[in-house]
Amino acid sequence: MKFRAAVATAAAVPLALGLTSCAGEPAATGYRPSAPVDAPLATKKPIAHLNQSTFVPAMKRALTRQKTWRITGTVTANGTTLMSITGVQSAKPQAVSIVMSGAAFEGRTARIIGLGKTAYLSLPGKTPAGKYLKVDVADIDPASAVGSALNSADPTKAYEHITKAMRNVRYVGTRTVDGRELAQYDLILDTATVLKLSGAKPPQGVPETMTYSLWMDSAHVVRRMTGDLLGIAVELTMTDYNKPVRITAPPAGKLVR
Repeated sequence: MKFRAAVATAAAVPLALGLTSCAGEPAATGYRPSAPVDAPLATKKPIAHLNQSTFVPAMKRALTRQKTWRITGTVTANGTTLMSITGVQSAKPQAVSIVMSGAAFEGRTARIIGLGKTAYLSLPGKTPAGKYLKVDVADIDPASAVGSALNSADPTKAYEHITKAMRNVRYVGTRTVDGRELAQYDLILDTATVLKLSGAKPPQGVPETMTYSLWMDSAHVVRRMTGDLLGIAVELTMTDYNKPVRITAPPAGKLVR
């Protein structure tokens, strides 16, 4: 079960979180993102339906307006929560702070901070409670839950996954969520390609394709995403776009070697 959860998370988390990042943003140059002053993202324009040729370009245009956001999500199997995910991200400077808890961490909590090419990890069984290990992101297994969360801070990976693995995009319909009309799209992706790009080896019996469902507003901003692979369901919600966030490195007193 843990192996299947790790594979599904490695495929879903970088794609989902990366979809809400700005393409082409530089690496982090500081630890405290300034408070953005952008206008609200939601608009009242009718939702234009996208297809396979217009989907990625439309998202890239929309993503240039996104500076910060909040993430909440779950990874479940047979109705049981394997992992809960909460966090915030910043596109400029590029940074991510993620908290993950549940069965994947034996019921305990992992805290992950990514600042450019540096990561700070507080992991049950690996570091003392409340302490962090400073590591190079390149040294972390990209197929692990930790690697998946950190990879999500690099938006170029999300676009690489989509453009190389996408077989089709289907418009499903619209529905109102929290007073906002959202359009649902199903992305049909080549499973082996997604897993390979995520650093995970496709296990035996994996389906040829996998489907992500994305809910987007009229500005083509992703608000929600769901997916299912090997019986592991991933659901992520993105909120509070362009609201101030604070992502900082742990103080020196909380670092361990």
